[in-house]
Amino acid sequence: MTDPLVSVIIPTYNRAGIISRTIDNVFDQTYKNIEVIIVDDGSTDDTVARLREYGSRIRVVWRENAGPATARNRGVETARGEIIAFQDSDDAWLPQKIERQVALLEKAGNHVPCCICNATLISSDRPAITSFRNARLSPHVEEGLWLNAPQVLMDRFLLFNQTVAIRRAALDKTGGFDETLRYLEDADLALRLSLLGPFAFIREPLVVYHQGSVGSLAMEALKKEILLRENVLKTRERVYETVRVTDDYLQLRAPARRALHRARRELWIARLAQNRIMGAPTVSHVLQRAERYLEAIAARSPWYERMQVVPIPNKKESFSYSTTELRYQAK
Repeated sequence: MTDPLVSVIIPTYNRAGIISRTIDNVFDQTYKNIEVIIVDDGSTDDTVARLREYGSRIRVVWRENAGPATARNRGVETARGEIIAFQDSDDAWLPQKIERQVALLEKAGNHVPCCICNATLISSDRPAITSFRNARLSPHVEEGLWLNAPQVLMDRFLLFNQTVAIRRAALDKTGGFDETLRYLEDADLALRLSLLGPFAFIREPLVVYHQGSVGSLAMEALKKEILLRENVLKTRERVYETVRVTDDYLQLRAPARRALHRARRELWIARLAQNRIMGAPTVSHVLQRAERYLEAIAARSPWYERMQVVPIPNKKESFSYSTTELRYQAK
């Protein structure tokens, strides 16, 4: 894989004021073999005019509004690249993001479905934090292979869309984004990709993510907790059914079962909060605090699932990876 084409897909909806900044940020990448695909998800503002200013430098897909998962899938269908990257219209990449991810994927080999990097999460009401720290990930090497991504991603959310570069073949194998999910379609895709093989990772933050920007789905999801929890449950049910019937995923069955039980419990608590029975919201609040307390205790226990990583060997070395046993061997 020498200088492969990278397709950068940017879904946008009514972001005329910032879409040009996002496109220019992609063109500022040190890696130049890039095609930029904008999927305009039915914008009603001046987005079309802003996009026309770029002429043939970008490819544009116009469609009726159907949500980000559908928009990204339409972008993938249009893409010609061997590697797919996603960006949102209110975030930014550091200049070497794509270059470093392509180099690491080339070094890792075709058995690695994607490369994920760290990100700086910017919020107006909290100090900045990295996406790895937010998910309690602490790799001891700067870059390498992440061996236990399925176990971690079943239990925690890690910023994915803006930070990942995915092999087109792996993305096609998963079937892309689940268009029935209003929220967490990226977490769902990350989980399904993790079943294909180890992730390559970069510890350095190469993405700047703006939390809680106006009009973002993240802010919308906070107001629709039941739907959010229903989406979490659906992703956990699907993964559990996959690992339950496949012997290759024997070691993943117990964590998948625990994640499923937790998703059911959290959905029940969210529904209880909106129950009109006297005292139900109070009980829900107490149970939510108990869940957070138990999670904090678990994170400090020696049995807590921590990131297992290894450096990528030299090209002259051969290696094998077993999802069942989480074993990586360089020979």
